[in-house]
Amino acid sequence: MTSSSPAHRNRLTPWYIGLVVIFAAVGYIAYRMATSNCAPVPIELGILVVIPVVYLVLMYLTFVSQK
Repeated sequence: MTSSSPAHRNRLTPWYIGLVVIFAAVGYIAYRMATSNCAPVPIELGILVVIPVVYLVLMYLTFVSQK
Protein backbone atom coordinates (compact mmCIF):
# COMPACT_ATOMS: atom_id res chain seq x y z
CA MET A 1 0.00 0.00 0.00
CA THR A 2 1.41 3.39 -0.95
CA SER A 3 1.01 6.58 0.98
CA SER A 4 -0.65 9.56 -0.66
CA SER A 5 1.59 12.08 1.11
CA PRO A 6 5.11 12.64 -0.21
CA ALA A 7 8.07 11.57 1.90
CA HIS A 8 9.45 14.32 4.13
CA ARG A 9 12.87 15.50 2.99
CA ASN A 10 15.24 17.73 4.86
CA ARG A 11 15.27 21.04 2.97
CA LEU A 12 18.87 21.69 4.02
CA THR A 13 20.31 18.53 2.45
CA PRO A 14 21.36 20.39 -0.75
CA TRP A 15 23.07 22.99 1.46
CA TYR A 16 25.04 20.34 3.32
CA ILE A 17 26.09 18.65 0.09
CA GLY A 18 26.97 21.99 -1.52
CA LEU A 19 29.02 23.11 1.47
CA VAL A 20 30.97 19.85 1.51
CA VAL A 21 31.70 20.19 -2.20
CA ILE A 22 32.69 23.87 -1.83
CA PHE A 23 35.02 23.26 1.12
CA ALA A 24 36.61 20.23 -0.57
CA ALA A 25 37.21 22.17 -3.79
CA VAL A 26 38.52 25.28 -2.01
CA GLY A 27 40.80 23.16 0.17
CA TYR A 28 42.19 21.29 -2.82
CA ILE A 29 42.69 24.44 -4.89
CA ALA A 30 44.28 26.29 -1.95
CA TYR A 31 46.68 23.40 -1.38
CA ARG A 32 47.62 23.25 -5.06
CA MET A 33 48.14 27.02 -5.26
CA ALA A 34 50.19 27.10 -2.06
CA THR A 35 52.49 24.31 -3.16
CA SER A 36 52.98 25.29 -6.79
CA ASN A 37 52.63 29.11 -6.80
CA CYS A 38 50.77 28.75 -10.08
CA ALA A 39 48.49 31.79 -10.24
CA PRO A 40 48.61 35.50 -9.42
CA VAL A 41 46.88 36.68 -6.25
CA PRO A 42 43.73 38.18 -7.90
CA ILE A 43 42.99 34.90 -9.65
CA GLU A 44 43.56 32.98 -6.41
CA LEU A 45 41.11 35.27 -4.59
CA GLY A 46 38.57 34.81 -7.36
CA ILE A 47 38.78 31.06 -7.14
CA LEU A 48 38.97 30.79 -3.36
CA VAL A 49 36.51 33.54 -2.35
CA VAL A 50 34.33 34.96 -5.12
CA ILE A 51 33.21 31.72 -6.77
CA PRO A 52 32.17 30.02 -3.49
CA VAL A 53 30.34 33.18 -2.36
CA VAL A 54 28.41 33.37 -5.63
CA TYR A 55 27.53 29.69 -5.35
CA LEU A 56 26.32 30.12 -1.75
CA VAL A 57 24.18 33.12 -2.74
CA LEU A 58 22.60 31.11 -5.54
CA MET A 59 21.96 28.24 -3.14
CA TYR A 60 20.34 30.66 -0.71
CA LEU A 61 18.12 32.19 -3.39
CA THR A 62 17.02 28.72 -4.45
CA PHE A 63 16.30 27.80 -0.84
CA VAL A 64 14.14 30.85 -0.07
CA SER A 65 12.22 30.50 -3.34
CA GLN A 66 11.00 27.03 -2.36
CA LYS A 67 7.68 26.64 -0.62
